[in-house]
Amino acid sequence: MSQSRTRRGFWWVTLAALMAIAVTSALGLWQLGRADEKLALQAQRLQRQTLPPVDWGRLAEADAQGALASLYDRPVALRGRWLHEATVFLDNRTMGGRVGFVVVTPLLPPNGGVPLLVQRGWVPRRMDDRTALPTLPQVDAEVEVLGRLAPPPSRYYEFAGANEGVIRQNIDLDAYGAEWSLRLLSASVQQSHAHEVDDGLWRDWPEVGSDVHKHYGYAFQWFGLSSLTLILYVWFQIIVPWRRR
Repeated sequence: MSQSRTRRGFWWVTLAALMAIAVTSALGLWQLGRADEKLALQAQRLQRQTLPPVDWGRLAEADAQGALASLYDRPVALRGRWLHEATVFLDNRTMGGRVGFVVVTPLLPPNGGVPLLVQRGWVPRRMDDRTALPTLPQVDAEVEVLGRLAPPPSRYYEFAGANEGVIRQNIDLDAYGAEWSLRLLSASVQQSHAHEVDDGLWRDWPEVGSDVHKHYGYAFQWFGLSSLTLILYVWFQIIVPWRRR
């Protein structure tokens, strides 16, 4: 009876160890896959940055073909006018380890085409009053916007009513465009710098794949846990009983 119970215990422990090793190894491989994906995106971004800048005509052509995503990471050089009254501040965005707002304003093309959201830059949030907003200089003349074409601003978790007013958590392109009777391109520009005026905005945009080392670290931890499980199994299930015998 004792030997039968011992044998069942041995196989239960073996099964648990195999499952733990399989799960941790799979998670380690998944992290390596994520690292490879980010390295590929980084290489794609670097390659696209060497291409000629995109203008309004190229954007309109890609929009008509439903292929705006194929232009992501390309440099852009656009002239237009800011729709200042539609400026919003996206809350809880970080840059340089600090929390603040990303300033977003639609740019109207000079030929009356489809406008495009511009992520103009980042400003820190005041700790004593989180609703206090900086006064940005307003240029009413035509401006030139240089930067990188990107997807629409990333979405964060939001509470009810967080997408109303000047300070918002996220932007829904359809709802936001409806507020101002606009149809917006399903993309945005991360502005690199402003020629016309010193607006005090930070533009240290994160690079795709810059945190690839994080995935290698996680993979090392998962493979380490898998190896530890195997070592403990061999020690307690094989070596220790053998030494007792």
